[in-house]
Amino acid sequence: MARKMAIIASKGTLDMAYPPFILASTAAALDYEVQVFFTFYGLTLLRKDLADVKLSPLANPAMPMPMPIPVFAQALPGMEAMATRMMKSKIRSKGVASLQELRSLCLEAGVRFIACQMTFDLFDFRTDDLIAEIEPGGAATFLEFAGQSDICLFI
Repeated sequence: MARKMAIIASKGTLDMAYPPFILASTAAALDYEVQVFFTFYGLTLLRKDLADVKLSPLANPAMPMPMPIPVFAQALPGMEAMATRMMKSKIRSKGVASLQELRSLCLEAGVRFIACQMTFDLFDFRTDDLIAEIEPGGAATFLEFAGQSDICLFI
């Protein structure tokens, strides 16, 4: 009987997008059966194009910056774009896979992506907005799998 991992992806920022894809793809490579439930802002990680995923320095005190930046300055226009460019540049320079690549690895490995139907309706998503490989479902759909999983993570 295969081990199971259930992941809830609830955030859609660049720094919070990597953990569910890294953990899901790694678990699948280790022969886990994996499901990721994308809810609230995490649902945006199922959009066809992930180029717009951003990183906010605001309220992110652990984010390493080349120099200390006061909190009030982090809210200035352009800071989010600058932080996003810096992080994406670091990701490329270190040879880390892009979000698109990690998501594709998950799909190739058989990871099931469950799109929260309530969130889909709440934020007026359209099927055309998201990748084709998703399965719509509610919390009950996910909990049926999560209740049988060996590992359950909330990200």
